[in-house]
Amino acid sequence: MAQQILVIEDEPTLARLLSYNLSQEGYETKVIDHGSEGLQAALQHAYDLIILDIMLPGLNGFEILSKLRQKGNKTPVIILTARNAEEEVVQGLKYGADDYITKPFGVAELLARVSAVLRRTLSEEQLQDKHAAGEKVITAGDLFIYPEKYEVMLGGESIPLRPKEFEVLLYLVQRPSVVVTRDDLMNIVWGFDYIGGQRTVDVHVSSLRKKLEMNQQSVQIESIRGVGYKLVTAAVKKS
Repeated sequence: MAQQILVIEDEPTLARLLSYNLSQEGYETKVIDHGSEGLQAALQHAYDLIILDIMLPGLNGFEILSKLRQKGNKTPVIILTARNAEEEVVQGLKYGADDYITKPFGVAELLARVSAVLRRTLSEEQLQDKHAAGEKVITAGDLFIYPEKYEVMLGGESIPLRPKEFEVLLYLVQRPSVVVTRDDLMNIVWGFDYIGGQRTVDVHVSSLRKKLEMNQQSVQIESIRGVGYKLVTAAVKKS
């Protein structure tokens, strides 16, 4: 069965370009040119991927993405951003976008990013299925991580994380007090074929750090300037 992609884009020429090239690649596509209608479609049907423009009538792309994540919808999203609009990329990743494409873009780049996001999503689902029969827990101070359930407890409270934030944390906690480079995180969490830059890593680590450090200081992610990050606990700091 063909993978289904929802395209929310109000510029007719670009919408046709996206739909045509995705269809030629074997994907089944649906195009919607209005933000509110796009959100409704995304919530009513289980798409494999959403390609989402930022500037839309009704609801903009950030509003759609935020509402999807608030409702627990984990469908991977690629946002379309304007050239030199770094703030759009950062904001989109904070809201839970999985990747971005800068306009104008080539067909090869579009298809490569779509394929990479779908491949990563499939790998994550397969990994969770493999571990469904058992349950492991990884601890670091007051931090408890349940890899099979993608759940994190800190100081007895649940910490809601997006999938990539969870994978970053899992990689760091398995290497306590060890400096992990941005390249390592990029390759392990996003994959060697990921086209995005290290800014993606920084945005996810920043969001993760804020969630961990809210109202507690027992577990922190420290930045090592020019190198990367390391996870430290209160016990390590005192020693």
